[in-house]
Amino acid sequence: MKKIKLSMTKQIMIAVVLGAGAGLLFGEKIREIRLLGDIFLRLIQMSVVVLIMGAVIEAVGNLKPQELGKLGAGILFWFSISTVLAAAVGILLGKLLTPGAGLTVKISGSGTKAAESSVSEIILEFFPENIISSMAKAEMIQVIVFAILFGIALGIVREKQGTSSIMGIVKEFNAVVLKMIQIVMKAAPLGIGALMAYTTGTAGASILLPLAKFLGAFGLGALLHLTMCIVFTSVYCKTNVLKLTRKLSKMTLVAFTTTSSAVSLPVKMKDSEEKLGVSKRISGLVNPLGMTLNSNGLSMFLALACLTISQIYGIQLDLHMLVKVVALSSLACLGTVVVPGGGIMALTIIVPGLGLPMESIALLSGIDWFSGMFRTVLNVDIDALAAMLIAKKAGELDREILNR
Repeated sequence: MKKIKLSMTKQIMIAVVLGAGAGLLFGEKIREIRLLGDIFLRLIQMSVVVLIMGAVIEAVGNLKPQELGKLGAGILFWFSISTVLAAAVGILLGKLLTPGAGLTVKISGSGTKAAESSVSEIILEFFPENIISSMAKAEMIQVIVFAILFGIALGIVREKQGTSSIMGIVKEFNAVVLKMIQIVMKAAPLGIGALMAYTTGTAGASILLPLAKFLGAFGLGALLHLTMCIVFTSVYCKTNVLKLTRKLSKMTLVAFTTTSSAVSLPVKMKDSEEKLGVSKRISGLVNPLGMTLNSNGLSMFLALACLTISQIYGIQLDLHMLVKVVALSSLACLGTVVVPGGGIMALTIIVPGLGLPMESIALLSGIDWFSGMFRTVLNVDIDALAAMLIAKKAGELDREILNR
């Protein structure tokens, strides 16, 4: 008899359904099962800081110094603008549609309320004073800023010396951390199922309603953000918006059906060069780099998730916290896109960073596959559009291919 193998996504979805059913069936009696979920979240959290730091250092350190000049500035500019804009759209939709409203769940632990800060103090908090302290406190924005600067310096030293033993150590270290996460992720169905059972057992069936509203809001946001980016790119590159939309259709379909940026990469690169007119040099640099460093879909998902969670638990987010949501949503994407369970991993970064309840991660993990469809489309399509914008600026956009 042939053994049936279920993907991790299917295992998590089954665990979520079983956990929700068990919670509804047993109610408050099942609350102690939360221990299993908390252990799983701690195992994930313990490697988050080093995972992100290592992934960013490797991605930036692999760039050649000449690529860090005008071309690198262009890549950083378009990646940053689109990712921050995606997070802002997520915030806006969360405020307008309030997917988590109408339901208030008690927080089992203590939430963290941010102190009032001026704009200058908020900006200053992005930069580390002591990187060891930043790592110990899991101040992810500060850790990522350090990792970017370290990666730039490493790339310059590596190019000057012709080789770098540190880069080899970083790559091997990243491979070990990734393998450790893969081992921990095998327990994801058990941990997330336990958290789902606890949440539904203590809050009841009404907790499931915000999930449908969240997916609807996220789908609308993805469509809105992608439309804005396509229109802007068509105007900037002086091409027909409908023609550009048609040329993106194949990679869009592949991204939506596979929910994998890695699987979509070959199609994205091929269509960028053969349909969108991007040179091989620009496509070969921007598209793979975008897969790791530019994740509009995940950024919007995280921002909208934070607003939804705060509404479910009745937590007010002031301006300081909203700025932090945008910053964390944009930066938490770095290095998590290619990690198994990247959406869950990113949530474990941003949720505790904002003082939101950790058990809320189970709710959104249950619909991770569905939200992954929208996330991947945004990630893939906007990488291709960014490649067009950078190629246009560099004079490496073939208009004959683009307008064919």
